[in-house]
Amino acid sequence: MNTFFLKILLIPILFFANAKNVHPIFMTVTEINHNVKTKSIEISCKLFTDDFEKTLRKLYKTKIDLTNENLKPSMDKCVNDYVQKHLQIFADTKAVSIKYVGYEKIDEAIYVYFEILQIPSLNTITIHSKLLYEFSNTQISLLNVIVNGKRQTTKLVNPEYIATLKF
Repeated sequence: MNTFFLKILLIPILFFANAKNVHPIFMTVTEINHNVKTKSIEISCKLFTDDFEKTLRKLYKTKIDLTNENLKPSMDKCVNDYVQKHLQIFADTKAVSIKYVGYEKIDEAIYVYFEILQIPSLNTITIHSKLLYEFSNTQISLLNVIVNGKRQTTKLVNPEYIATLKF
């Protein structure tokens, strides 16, 4: 009888001991909003801090700490370079440049901000997103796009990386 109770007590302990090593889902979330008043597209990319830092360390072979204010200028360069290479936007079939605004840490994630200027209207948007695809072959890219108050959401699963939405 004592062994039965010991097993009952050990099962939750073993589960929680292993749970911290389990990362059940690998996901980035990109929010794209067409702002008619400013004739711009506002972009925010949410990447989990630990996954993003590991990816940046591997690619840039340098010290990466996105929470260290002393490293902010060099981190800005890495973050901007990485996202610019892994996220492309086409407004009405025309490739557009995304301008880096900055990043911030909120809870367990890094939010990276961009803008695209001089977009008075938007009928179709094509997004190429490979954010953190090199980190996990099960990476999911969730895309939320808002144009004229209408929201569309789509999901890309590695190796898929292209989504086109019409408004």
